[in-house]
Order: sequence, then C-alpha cells, then structure tokens
Amino acid sequence: MNRKYILRFGLALLVSVIISIALVCNASKNDKSHLVEGKSVALFDYFKYKGEDDFYISNPLPAENYFYNPILPGWYSDPSICKNDEGDYFLVTSTFTYFPGVPLFHSRDLVNWQQVGNVLNRASQLTCLENKGTSEGIFAPAIKYNKHNKTYYMITTNVGVGNFIVKTQDPFGDWSDPIMLPSISGIDPSLFFDDNGKAYIVNSDDAPDNDPDYLGHRTIRIQEYNIDTDETIGARKIIVNKGGRPEENPFWLERPHLYKINGKYLLMISEGGTAGWNSEIVFSSDSPMGVYRPWDNNPILTQRYLDAERPNPITSAGHADLIQAEDGQWWAYFLACRPINNQFENLGRETFLMPVKWSEDGFPYLTRDDEQVPRVMKRENVKRKKEVTFGNFEKNDMFDGTVLDHYWMSLRAPAGELYSLTDPSGYLSLKCVDIYSTEKRTPAYICRRLQHHKFECSTRMIFNPADNEEAGMLLYKDEAHQYFFYVSKKEQEKTVGLRRIGKNQSKNLASNTLKMNEYEVDLRIVSRGTHLDFYYALPKGEWQLLCKNIDASYLSTANAGGFTGTTVGMYATKNNESMDHNHLTRNEADN
Repeated sequence: MNRKYILRFGLALLVSVIISIALVCNASKNDKSHLVEGKSVALFDYFKYKGEDDFYISNPLPAENYFYNPILPGWYSDPSICKNDEGDYFLVTSTFTYFPGVPLFHSRDLVNWQQVGNVLNRASQLTCLENKGTSEGIFAPAIKYNKHNKTYYMITTNVGVGNFIVKTQDPFGDWSDPIMLPSISGIDPSLFFDDNGKAYIVNSDDAPDNDPDYLGHRTIRIQEYNIDTDETIGARKIIVNKGGRPEENPFWLERPHLYKINGKYLLMISEGGTAGWNSEIVFSSDSPMGVYRPWDNNPILTQRYLDAERPNPITSAGHADLIQAEDGQWWAYFLACRPINNQFENLGRETFLMPVKWSEDGFPYLTRDDEQVPRVMKRENVKRKKEVTFGNFEKNDMFDGTVLDHYWMSLRAPAGELYSLTDPSGYLSLKCVDIYSTEKRTPAYICRRLQHHKFECSTRMIFNPADNEEAGMLLYKDEAHQYFFYVSKKEQEKTVGLRRIGKNQSKNLASNTLKMNEYEVDLRIVSRGTHLDFYYALPKGEWQLLCKNIDASYLSTANAGGFTGTTVGMYATKNNESMDHNHLTRNEADN
C-alpha cells in the first residue's frame, strides 16, 4: 500500500468521522426531548398571530393620512384618553379579571399608538380577583393629567373592592399602589381638574335612596377631591337622575366624563347599556356642581336606530371620551362592536376614533340621524407608520426575551410561578398544574386578545405528558365557553384533540393518536369568521386537518354574555380525569 493511498484513506476516514460527529450533534440539537423528559411542563417555541379580515383586504387605505376603525381592534373597551403639556397622549382601557390590568398606550398624533406598559402591573395593585368571574374586576378606567402638579391619575372600579386611584409623574414607569375612595360608591369614576386647581370625581351610582323606579334606574354623582391629601371632601351630590329624558325611563347611565370647554362645564354620559341600545348624551352647567341641563338634541352618538341588515355594521357605540389635539381639533374615542354577518362577534367592544362636530349652541356631537360610524377615516397632516394597531397585521413572538411583551395576559394574578422564559431560554415554559380554566383561579394560561374575525394563529409545542397532563392552545371567552386544542396522554395513549368546554361539562369534538416518542407538534387555528378549523403537524411534516367548521359563535358575547372578548393562548393543566369530557347535558347538546 503506497503512501499516497494511505493519505487518501486517512483523509477520507477523517472526513467521515467529522460528518458523523456533525450528524450526531445536529441530531442531538434537533432532538428536544431532553428538555421535557420527566418534567411536567410544556414548552412553546413561538406564537404567531395574523389577521385576515375581508374588509381590510377589500378596502385598502387610499393614502398615508388614512386609518381604519376600530383604531384599537379587539377587546379594548371603555377607552379613556389624556394629554400632557408636551404633546403626548395616553390611553387606557378595561381589563376586568385579566392581569396585568389597564393597558397603557402612547401616541404623539392620535392615530399611531403603541402599548408602552400596563398601569396595574403588580399584584399589590390588583387585589381580590380570585374567585371572580371573567367579566368582574376592573371596570372602565379613566386617565387624566393634572397640569397643576404635573401628575397623571388613573381612577377605576375594582368590582367588590371599591373605587380607587393610582398616580404617577412618569407614565412610562411604575404607578402608585391604590388609593381607595371609600366615600365613592358605584362604578365608572372619572376625575376632572378645573382651571382653579380644584378636582372633582363624577361616577355612576344607584338610584336615590337605593329605591329605583325601574330596572336600570341610575344616577350620576359628584364630589370634590383634595389632590394634596388624596381624599374626597364635602358633600356628594346627585347631578343627573335617570338620564337625558327622565320621562322615558332611560336605563344604565354609566361612564361619565366632565370637561370645561369655552367656559362651560360639559358632562358626557353613556346611556342605554353596553349592547345595541348604547348611546352618548351630554349636559351643560355653569358650575361643576350643577345644575346640569341636557342638550335638546341628545343623543350625540348612537347606532341604535339604523337598519340591522346594513353591510359592515357598527353597533353598541358609546362610552366616549373627548380630547383636543394640538391643532385645536376635538376628537372622541369610544367603544363599539362590529358583528360579523350582522350576527355575532368574538372580539368584544373595540376602540373607535372620530372627529367631534360642534352645534351652534356649543355642544359636541358625533352622529346625527342615520349617520354611520365610518370604518375608514382621514387625519390631516398625520402619516400612518409602518407598525400600526389597526387593519390586518401580524404579530410573532419567539419568546427569546426575559419578560413577556405588554399585550400578553393571565387570569386574575401574575402567574409568575406557572411560566418561565428562562428555564429553558428561548421558550415559554408552562407548568402542568391541577388548576383548570373553568375555575375562578389562576390557571397556567398565557393569552392575547383576538383582534380579527378571520385570523390564523399557530405555535410549536414540545411536550412529553405524564398520564392526565394536557397542554396546547386555548380559545377562552369565560369559565363556561372555551375550545381547548390539546395534546394529552392517558394509559399509554397519546392524542391530539379538540375539546369544547362548557358549564360543568365538556365534550371531545375530535382526536387523533400520536406516537409515544413524538414530543414536538405544531398547532394551528384558522378562523373563517363564523367557523374555526384546527390543524396539527409533526416535525418536517405537512399540516393535517384535525377538524373543521367548528362553530365560532359558541365563544361570542351573543351566546355567552359578559363584557370581554375572546382570548387565545397557551395553556397547560393536569388531573383532568375528574372531568367527564365525553358527556354533555341535553341543553348543551341542543346549543
């Protein structure tokens, strides 16, 4: 054997060894089973969300200074806005029993918004949410800026606990712990800072002497607030009883805001509840303590009288707040809904934006007669940025940071002991704990709002379940209306399936068997508006249909009630053998 042959043989052997080592290392890298072996955790590699609503596809914005309504799509209800002396605008909305509470958005032009945090981001600020239903908790926050002490205030109701204020001089930082307001009963408080430095709280409360003349009989009350001692002072006074036209027995007087414009005190109130009869009305007075007189042409905003069969309807408009832009133009942010096919919506009450018009006698209004809330709006001299909150958009999270993005939520508490972004890094890790999404506790559920009727969302999960452990994607409306897209193991059988979760009972709608050594699976939910399709895929495999045409209206407010929209996210649990997943009551089956 000559020397040249030996060298060639040795070189070939060396290359073969290097390739073998590389293959082994690559296989080890691709095999992620060691990350979950013997652990009661599910790892999520990414979460992708993509909106695909037809309206945005069919109606592209004509120029850079146009925007879509809703400007904050999805369940962002009860919007309130303020501005400082430097051209910054801040906006907040309700969160009910989700944590963190009260998302905080920032803008410089009223069109381009970015979530910069959450006002209530500590457990000490959100107390007593345990054992509360999804639509309880934090109602209708109001954010105001006091130029006299350069302080921002957020006032709200924690249902069952009371009304409170948190404040800060740096809205991008932390806010104070709650300052309770024991003298302010009722809900939906808002602050007003007068030119002379005095402050007032207005809110919705019960009928006089708690003796209503009819269901929905409410009052609006006012009390002075001392900003130096953070206490209410003086007498609390009823300034509106029943509503704009008391003789008509108006109902559910809510969400008041007080302004001083052109020397006149204007009190703006939502009337008619949060559903299709919702509206906005306005009163005026020469003094903050009243007497308040209703405008003859109320309501100033409503969609209640329009044809229900109109295309692309906007409904439930009301709960508004006003702001004056730097150019002098007044704008209103308000909530409304956009039911699909005039039937239902899973998105909750969303935030809309419209310019304010003014009557000859000095009252603001948004719609008259049969005017519809527009879906496409123009704001002069403001250009739309590349990243916006409205229209069809994608949001992808690779979980490669050490903290969750601001839009992620849990139920009732921080859930910090139930998830991790660092163990291991690069994944969202959820513990399988014996807490169910049907309980009024804090399950291992990390979620985001649905923001489109038609959407796709997907995730990659690495999971090696023990018996009766389950993890996957959850569509959640409330404790009794959910779809769980899961992977589970029971008695040496691993399955991927879909379960409809109902009140006290649940039912498996579809399932396929997986191999026991298949730890990695991709899950995808496709919403076609009225129906949902569910797909899964194994590593390097194509998408396989698990089931399709699942009724999306099961998760709607029209079906389930409540004040929130639907959320979607990642969920893990265990010990579900105590639940009968294959049985439905007769009433559930009929629905």
